[in-house]
Amino acid sequence: MTIPRRFALAFTALLGSTAMPIETVRGDVPAKAAAAEVPAPVLADAEAASEPAKAVQAPKRAGPPLPPFAPQLSNRKPIIDSTGWKFDGQGTGWADLIAARPSNRQAARWAYATRQIALGRGAEAIGALEVMRQDEPDLVLVPAFELALGAAFTQLNRPSAAMAALTAEALQTNAEACAWRLLALAQGQLAAQALGQLRCALPALNTRNVAKRTPFLLAAAGAAAQLGRPELAEQLVAAMPSTDAAANLVRGRARIALGRRAEGRLLLAQALQTGDRSQKLDAEISLFEDAAVQKPLDGKAVARLREIEFVWRGGDVERRALQLSLKVAQQAGNVPQTLAAGAALFRYFNGGPDRAGLAIQLQETLGKLLAPENRMPLDQVAGLYWDYRDLSPAGADGDLLVIQFADRLQAAGVYERAAELLDHQLRTRARDIAQGPLSARVATLFILAGKPDRALSAIRDTEENGYPDDMLWARHRVEAIALDQLGRFNEALAVLQDVPDGGAISNELHWRRQNWEALVASGPAIGTPAAMTEVGQARILRQAVALAMLGRESDLGDLRVRYGAVFEKLPTAAAFAALTAAVGDVDPATLSAAMAAIPSASPAGDLADLIDAAPQGANTTMAAATGKP
Repeated sequence: MTIPRRFALAFTALLGSTAMPIETVRGDVPAKAAAAEVPAPVLADAEAASEPAKAVQAPKRAGPPLPPFAPQLSNRKPIIDSTGWKFDGQGTGWADLIAARPSNRQAARWAYATRQIALGRGAEAIGALEVMRQDEPDLVLVPAFELALGAAFTQLNRPSAAMAALTAEALQTNAEACAWRLLALAQGQLAAQALGQLRCALPALNTRNVAKRTPFLLAAAGAAAQLGRPELAEQLVAAMPSTDAAANLVRGRARIALGRRAEGRLLLAQALQTGDRSQKLDAEISLFEDAAVQKPLDGKAVARLREIEFVWRGGDVERRALQLSLKVAQQAGNVPQTLAAGAALFRYFNGGPDRAGLAIQLQETLGKLLAPENRMPLDQVAGLYWDYRDLSPAGADGDLLVIQFADRLQAAGVYERAAELLDHQLRTRARDIAQGPLSARVATLFILAGKPDRALSAIRDTEENGYPDDMLWARHRVEAIALDQLGRFNEALAVLQDVPDGGAISNELHWRRQNWEALVASGPAIGTPAAMTEVGQARILRQAVALAMLGRESDLGDLRVRYGAVFEKLPTAAAFAALTAAVGDVDPATLSAAMAAIPSASPAGDLADLIDAAPQGANTTMAAATGKP
């Protein structure tokens, strides 16, 4: 039960806290979560409600601190069973809080909190207990107070916080503490530990009537069934009515496990008719689980299972539905559904009972998905890997898997997807010097994908590491091309200044931008070898084009004299003659043909492909000038 917003302020005042709100409630439970159980009050009038809401703080008490209650509570009779939550003179609720004076305020709060625990109202109990603790931190040293905290947190289904309170040494043999530990451990899916508390908890459970005992027995029965002890599970619910849907769920699954399938399915069908919504879905899943053992589920059953996963979130119902979906998908060889169900189990249920085994299965599935022999379309494989990359194997094996798949994507021309996969590795897995070569490759792929901004980010975001010269130069080459494609040409030239082959790359950039003056200034930088490579021919012919564009006929004549004899024996002889001829001696058609005959080999080597990957429209002038696309 939660407290209506209009009563929240009154509730805080009745408790009479003398402390400011704390940062944490207990252990790993955030204060915000506890605060959510006692909502902030609404403003009193409509005019005030229109103003921005202000933070509500627990009121400070101007008077002296409250008398210590911890010694008094320590001297009281220990709570060893359900009767301990009710005692002589205990108040029934807010009336005693209203009447309480500073001298007995903590006692009134304790009476209120224990009364709420007896009624199963964990949220109200936590509110009172936390105010008590704020005013008197020493209360956490008192076993009874810790027991009350553990019981209240268990009622709120917070097993971690409950166990933090119930692990005190003085509570280890306390029957009431054992009962609440049993329930908390079962909530946390720790079946063996939960069942281990049963013997200790029996005296406390025997003081409860059937209705009050039921949650504890169902938790113990569930743990027994999970551990493969169906006889014990059925024995634990034997005293519960034959019409109880929760008990019939336990009985039905137990009898199926014992080989009495017909009886078990009948009990599950009975629970399907009489249970609440959660129990009906539980019964459906149990029937599907039994059917899946006999033969693969048909399409109708699989569709219904998907529907249950969609309409119900959280708890054991969704966990078991996902586990069954995983089993069905694995039987059918359905990789996408296998990954979807397995990922949900990891993300929302910490992998389930067999976390380690499930991790191995999913990693193997992901490995087969990325393997070259998998015939699934590459884009679909890439999408699945991206969605479930958190399931990838850790360490070198996982890194190798991604790199090999990125190679396949690059070979297929799917550059952006390959870049994104490796960029994820770069930012989450690679460290220190290992980021050097990987960042250069990521930037290269982003440039090929037409994303120079992301390429530059891959380089700039990893520049704090100290790299060897070769690695640093490789990064600078790619960085310069990205800067050029972003229109930051001068920055690109500055980056290339310290790179050994930076001049060749700069010449390539000048050529594509038709910077004839700069191209001529750099010169062909080549002698007259007996055999000239295609790269050498391309550089000299480009120099001729630049000189012709600038109208420098004397320099063209020098070029013709210097290299004429070499070009006479080459396939590009006609192009060289046309390009170095006197201005006006060659008609436009001949000149165009000569420019088209310039070898495609670039002085920039493989980096020319990156330069070619400029955004659409960046090289249209160059294409028009050379007649090449």
